[in-house]
Order: sequence, then structure tokens, then C-alpha cells
Amino acid sequence: MLVKGSKIDFAKVRKVLLIQLGDIGDVVWTEPTIRAFRETFPLLEVSILARGGFGELLEAHPDVRRVFNVAGSKGGLLAEIPAQCALVGALRRERFDVVFDLRAGDRGALMARLAGAPVRVSHHYSQGIPFWRNSLFTHIVQPPPLETLVHGAAEQTLGIAREFGADTNDRAPRLRVSDRVKARVSAILRDSGLEAAGRWVSVNPFSRWAYKEWPHERWAPVLDALWARHRLAPVLVGAPEESRKAALLAARLAGPVFDLVGKTTLAELAGVLSRAAFHVGVDSAAPHIAAAVGVPTLTLYGPSDWHYWAPPGERHMVVAPTDGCAPCFQKGCEGKGWSRCLEEMTVERVSAAVERMAERIARDSDPP
Repeated sequence: MLVKGSKIDFAKVRKVLLIQLGDIGDVVWTEPTIRAFRETFPLLEVSILARGGFGELLEAHPDVRRVFNVAGSKGGLLAEIPAQCALVGALRRERFDVVFDLRAGDRGALMARLAGAPVRVSHHYSQGIPFWRNSLFTHIVQPPPLETLVHGAAEQTLGIAREFGADTNDRAPRLRVSDRVKARVSAILRDSGLEAAGRWVSVNPFSRWAYKEWPHERWAPVLDALWARHRLAPVLVGAPEESRKAALLAARLAGPVFDLVGKTTLAELAGVLSRAAFHVGVDSAAPHIAAAVGVPTLTLYGPSDWHYWAPPGERHMVVAPTDGCAPCFQKGCEGKGWSRCLEEMTVERVSAAVERMAERIARDSDPP
């Protein structure tokens, strides 16, 4: 429901900017909203503003005209000024008709105002934001009710699109991998020996947040069993800062392992994941990307609510706490950075889930 501003006639709108300054998963889950605008208004030109290079995941998307990135700087605010001025100039030259800020932060609100569009839209927020934020928008939409949000992360941004008549029947994110990136991925796989390895699974045992991680040493028996029973070699993926943890885990494995942690860009990671038999890992960016490129996933959840974040559909599986306080939405038990619900998740339970996924993949791959 609009609480500020009036309805917009999108038949007269040509250029739209969607600002999504959230994490990688948020960028992935914005894809259905992009599709909703283009399916409903085919002549609309949709561009994206993301942070930290996350927008490269959408550069090959046929419904995205242009991707802009807010790049952070380690040199502090003064060091950022030239790059930010250049970005604002590039946005203003686009002459967007409407800008949507899909997050609650103040930076997105400022970028929406600086982009120069006459119409600026966001959700209404009343807590945890600067008092001036809502005043920067010409249109404010009441956020979806909580009982709606639990049915999928796409609803958070689709709600604002529906307010202006845009919608899609498919709420599952869909990412594309460009031919250029596919060629780079082929080189990565060839150089790492994966092209000769046969079928393999991608694995992300690590997260930016330690409270989302399953104890690292427990992955070894799970992955060794997967190799012994199905000859599916694990391919570790993750961010550069997780390289040391990946090396320690790889040393624990008795079977073959391929370590690509920190060795791909985000777009290349999407390409790598697209070639896996399936993906298994913890609640982080990789499962979202894997599902969006069409790969079955098995994800371990702890404090987060899997109903909200897990990819929809029968091809995807979840291992989540069955009792206790989860989902608690906290950053670890008592704020200590670790989660009891994940500590109590046994090797036997995870291994059984991985076995079910492997058997399903083998069954689906068998010729009739």
C-alpha cells in the first residue's frame, strides 16, 4: 500500500534504476523483481546499482540494461570521494525516470536522491534508520506483512514491484552465465584438473559469519563417504579470506579434493557452480547462486529461517534444527559467534541427507 505519493503510469516510464546494496544473496533474490518489471512492461529499461562488485552476477541478464557498482575504499571517506562523484555523474547522465531503493539503509537513499530521477520509491521504515531517510523519496510503500515474507526472500522486493502493477509467476531467481565467463571457467576447470575428474559436487563449508558454520572437521567424513559411494569429488568454493580454512579441510580428506576457494570472481563462481552435479554447503552466498544457475542444492541452516531463504522447489533440500530455539535470528548463542543448533547437528544426519541427494541425482541422470 502506498503511504506517500500517487500511482505511477509505467506506460510512460522508460528507464528504471533498482538500487540493491545488500549482500550477494540479496542481489540474487532481486532477480525475480527485475523479471517482473520486464515481463509486465516489455519496453522498460532496467538498470541495477549494487555494491562491492556483486552486480556482476547480473551483467549477463537479458533484462538488465546496465549494472553500476558502488565500490568501497580502504582509504576512508576522503579516498572514496572521486569514485563516488564519478558514479553519481554516470547515474545522472542516464536520466532515469524512476529509482527504487530496495533496502533500508541510508546509503541507498542518498544514491537514489543523487541519481536525479524525478520519482524515487522505497519501502516505509520507521525503526533503525536516520530520521531524514523517508523524506528523500517521493513515493513510500508499506512493506509486505511478516507472514508473507516467510514464504521466500523474493517477496521483500516483489512487494514493491506489485504496488505498481509489475509481477511474475516465477519467484525463483534465474542467473545467466555469459559465453565469455564460460570460457574462463573452462580454463579454470582445466587448469585445476577438474575437466578430467568426471562428475563432482561443489561445497561451501564456510560463511562470512562463523555462527552459520557447521564444525569444519565434520565435513571430512561426509565428503569422503560421498566419494567412496558415488565417486563424486568435492570442489571447495568460497571467498579469498577463507583460503586457509579450505586448505586445512582439504588436508583432512582421504579422497580427492579440488580447492577453488578464492580463485574465482563472482561471475566465474556462478559458472563453476552451474557445472556441478549438485551443491552442498552452509547458509551463505553459494547456495543462492547455485540454485539460480539451475543446480540442486542441499543447505545446512542454523539460526536463520530456512523458510525465508531456502531456494523453492523439490530439487532443493534443507538440513535444519528440529527442536530448540532455532530459528532465533541471532548472531550466535548469547552473541558469542557460534550456534548450538549447528554444533548439535550430527555427521550421521548430514551424511544421510547428502546420500539422499546423491541418490536422487544418480536416479535422475540414469537414461530411461
